[in-house]
Amino acid sequence: MNYRMIFQILGKVLCTIAAVLLLPALVCLIYRESPFPFLIVAVIMGACGAGFLLFKPKLTKIYAAEGFVVVGLSWILLSLFGALPFVLSGDIPNYIDAVFETVSGFTTTGASNVPDIEAMGRGVIFWRSFTHFLGGMGVLVFILAVLPMSGSRSIHIMRAEVPGPIVGKLVPSARKTAILLYAIYIAMTLLEAILLLCGGMSLFDALVHAFGTAGTGGFSSRALSIGYYDSAYIDTVVTVFMILFGVNFNLYYLVLLGKGLEALKSEELRWFLGIILFSAVTIALNLGDTYGGFFHNLRYTFFQVGSIISTTGFGTADFSLWPTYSRFLLVALMFLGACAGSTGGGLKVSRIIIVGKAIRLELRRQLKPHSVSIERLEGKPITETTIHSTLVFFSCYFFLLALGTALVSLDGFDITSTFTSVVSCLSNIGPGLDMVGPMGSFVMFSPLSKIVLTLCMLLGRLEIFPILMLFSPTTWKK
Repeated sequence: MNYRMIFQILGKVLCTIAAVLLLPALVCLIYRESPFPFLIVAVIMGACGAGFLLFKPKLTKIYAAEGFVVVGLSWILLSLFGALPFVLSGDIPNYIDAVFETVSGFTTTGASNVPDIEAMGRGVIFWRSFTHFLGGMGVLVFILAVLPMSGSRSIHIMRAEVPGPIVGKLVPSARKTAILLYAIYIAMTLLEAILLLCGGMSLFDALVHAFGTAGTGGFSSRALSIGYYDSAYIDTVVTVFMILFGVNFNLYYLVLLGKGLEALKSEELRWFLGIILFSAVTIALNLGDTYGGFFHNLRYTFFQVGSIISTTGFGTADFSLWPTYSRFLLVALMFLGACAGSTGGGLKVSRIIIVGKAIRLELRRQLKPHSVSIERLEGKPITETTIHSTLVFFSCYFFLLALGTALVSLDGFDITSTFTSVVSCLSNIGPGLDMVGPMGSFVMFSPLSKIVLTLCMLLGRLEIFPILMLFSPTTWKK
């Protein structure tokens, strides 16, 4: 384990985010609020980062173990430091609540325990949503994009942070890949913000909701979320971008190369869009005359289906009140999640496809034990290693889901609220059903439950293993 190199990278992460804190401080000045909560934390983070940078590594190479450790520790440190502005500003005086809110932001979950969001300062609201933007593509991917990373094999950092069963480089250099990803990410975010401005949003609200959509996080500056605007135009813009940010960003790179038809042939993309279409149409039929008939229902169903499957969590309606079939399908989409290589959470569509093909492969082997069969995804053979790692991930996910639900159930709330609160945090969605529905919050949970749910959010965003490896003695051996 290259400890000095780990400290070097952690130092760069802390110093970079300390500089980023100047943005919400500037917002405070614009709206005549005190910038000191952000400036104080920026100084503290900068000082700690500078201290870490004093550890000069003899060897600059990092391997898979260092990649997992760096990612896990970075997200934990940023969550602990990032909560301080909420506490110092007085908007969230309880530190556990502030950490919950910060982790929810960085992991792009969008679960909130703030009773009245509109009573918070503009600088704090901006920082709350900007954590979505940073965490969506990945904090370490952001660091790779803006800073030259010494040494080689920084792809291990990307693989530990970017969600999905298989992660590779778009171009030979990991740093150039990070720059390319963030260029696409920023361009799409700015485009959405401009379109929201055209729909009548203020610049501040347009940026906040663009950050929330880009990171598929769902924090809003309004208590009623997107439903506050009651605009079919805004609903449509946000729906389209939630779905776009739920797509594998590798496909956008193919489009930039002029290979749009090749991108459209993506098996995962076809399944993703097909599931959205099927879910939105059948739920619209199930709703009957709830919103004035089938075609009026589609406005709300496409939005909520896009919001849940992309794990954004914005709301325009209280789907906790919808019929049983509609609620069941939305909970199923909470598990499913978006595409690999997107900013969305959940199990990922590609993993569901891999499990389905693994089942089909096993059926063939049972029927014809001596035959040799190969399953493919996106035209490439699915290896036994990929199938094994996918099944292990599923096992870990559902074990953690059961454990988390058991611990949160100690609060004594109803099973629907308890279960969906854990699902929403582990899949990084935000809203669940009943008490934690789109019009509810997580404020009523005990400190123990909030700590459990906070860990679920981190485990879900980093896809379990970077956090689990921090507790393995083998990880820390030289």
